[in-house]
Amino acid sequence: MDWGTELWDQFEVLERHTQWGLDLLDRYVKFVKERTEVEQAYAKQLRFSQQQSFVQILQEVNDFAGQRELVAENLSVHVCLELAKYSQEMKQERKMHFQEGRRAQQQLESGFKQLENSKRKFERDCREAEKAAQTAERLDQDINATKADVEKAKQQAHLRSHMAEESKNEYAAQLQRFNRDQSHFYFSQMPQIFDKLQDMDERRATHLGAGYGLLSEAELQVVPIIAKCLEGMKVAADAVDAKNDSQVLIELHKSGFARPGDVEFEDFSQPMNRAPSDSSLGTPSDGRPELRGSGRSRAKRWPFGKKNKTVVTEDFSHLPPEQQRKRLQQQLEERNRELQKEVDQREALKKMKDVYEKTPQMGDPASLEPRITETLNNIERLKLEVQKYEAWLAEAESRVLSNRGDSLGRHTRPPDPPASAPPDSSSSNNSGSQDNKESSEEPLSEEGQDAPIYTEFDEDFEEELVSPIGHCVAIYHFEGSSEGTISMAEGEDLSLMEEDKGDGWTRVRRKQGGEGYVPTSYLRVTLN
Repeated sequence: MDWGTELWDQFEVLERHTQWGLDLLDRYVKFVKERTEVEQAYAKQLRFSQQQSFVQILQEVNDFAGQRELVAENLSVHVCLELAKYSQEMKQERKMHFQEGRRAQQQLESGFKQLENSKRKFERDCREAEKAAQTAERLDQDINATKADVEKAKQQAHLRSHMAEESKNEYAAQLQRFNRDQSHFYFSQMPQIFDKLQDMDERRATHLGAGYGLLSEAELQVVPIIAKCLEGMKVAADAVDAKNDSQVLIELHKSGFARPGDVEFEDFSQPMNRAPSDSSLGTPSDGRPELRGSGRSRAKRWPFGKKNKTVVTEDFSHLPPEQQRKRLQQQLEERNRELQKEVDQREALKKMKDVYEKTPQMGDPASLEPRITETLNNIERLKLEVQKYEAWLAEAESRVLSNRGDSLGRHTRPPDPPASAPPDSSSSNNSGSQDNKESSEEPLSEEGQDAPIYTEFDEDFEEELVSPIGHCVAIYHFEGSSEGTISMAEGEDLSLMEEDKGDGWTRVRRKQGGEGYVPTSYLRVTLN
């Protein structure tokens, strides 16, 4: 069965059908193109920014996105482009076939019009010949008609008869020609055109089916890799370690500051409280008592108050010790990388200069001197910066090692001693004087900035600090290696001679003799 035989009279149907087929092809190309855009947008959305908590899973998602991009690329190249190109070819071929069919139709219609015209002319000539013959016969029988009129009527009848005969012959020839053209149109010309359209439509359907298959093949090609990506995501999800994340957060944001000590009691009921625990009281000249510890406690409790505007410094001293050390380490690494880069560039310039000196036609050695000089200056500048950052880093590391306080007191290892140095042991009995001297070097609170501070106490105040004010037990072993400190063993009972004044140090006395300062965070204190 073919279109040329079975659908010989369905020209409009075939025109609509072939147009529908091409529309379907165009719709599928549009669908795949939109699918390609969706895949590309999907791939872009999957490429999130790298975050430390999701490095592993983002790597798998990145590979997954790459596979989606591969799907989009395959669909775009093998489906969209090829089918769109094929659709244009089909449209041109279809247009050519239908133009040929319309020309054949127009030719047949033109032949039919000529046949109708010759038929009407033959009919008209026959009527005119019959009329002329009747007129000649009537005049011939009329006795009143002249011989000339009769002869003229006979000639007219003969002429009309001859014209009718010619019209008859022309009509017969035209009819024969039209029947031949019509037979050629319906049995040869149009069947050939329809067969070509059928072949075109079948080829279109075949290509469209292949395009359907490419859609699934594009997905099947990436299924194994996507399965590995999903498996990698599952492994990454199982590898999440909450404890490790907490430790990372601690390392990123710990400041290294010691926690503030207890807020001291401000006794306004007496002009001067000479109790050992209140040795930080100052006596102004007008007799008004002032508690020095209040200003210090306020200054130490910065996490709970309004933070001042920080001024960024080159050595990052505005940052907490831990953060300062990390930033300095980063700056030092950057300077070392820049220095190595400049050194490599200098070596390359020296080699190039040697080549120019040996082969002058390649270049002028003198032209490299400014760049070599600039490189040397950069190297000297970077060396000085490296030395500067190394000095700052060493100072920051020493601060970190000596300024952790009791922030790690809950762990099995003992906390680091406070950052501030212990009071001078040479005048350990004169603790009030030392505390006031230390306090005088710190900025005062707003309440005490206008009041004068005494830096010395009466001699009789020294005698009151001789007796212990409590006892304490060493939680950790401490090696008193610095001046003013004293060693103690874990679990040792000690006499409490002076409380912590907010600097992280407490003065104790050992039973076997010896007196000095130890970190407050290393003790469990009981007051009398």
